Amino acid sequence: MQLCSRTKSRRRSAEHGLPFERVDLDTLGAQADVIITITSSFDPILRAGQVRPGTHLACMGTDTKGKQEVDARLLANATVFTDEIAQAVTIGETQHAVAEGLVDASAIIEIGAVINGDHPGRVSAEEITLFDGTGVALQDLAVASVAVERAVATGVATTVDF
Repeated sequence: MQLCSRTKSRRRSAEHGLPFERVDLDTLGAQADVIITITSSFDPILRAGQVRPGTHLACMGTDTKGKQEVDARLLANATVFTDEIAQAVTIGETQHAVAEGLVDASAIIEIGAVINGDHPGRVSAEEITLFDGTGVALQDLAVASVAVERAVATGVATTVDF
């Protein structure tokens, strides 16, 4: 028997002592400070009118040509950050907004500029920010390397010689 994703999410949340509540997208957008999308959708699920000022979105779903989790107008209303601009405008969430002329690729900010202090990131409490995570293997490996180093240093992992 296969459980629906809602049942799995409810069960996993309970296993970790976390609350789980199913809400419609209008309620989600009206209440959430942070929205993370992780889907393989080719049709926008979240509309621009469903997101209130000050919200941060992290669009992390399956990236491929044609995929789309959020309405392109939502990106037009947001400050857009990404890990890799060329990937974002080709296969990421940003591709539709750029293709429709709603967002210029030159306005997209690489997250490294924020990390390095070359860009301030969010500049007002009312600003909608959106991170279009496209997946850059080298960045993922760097983060994984630091995680492993810290795990070994704190004793929650061990090194095995091959």
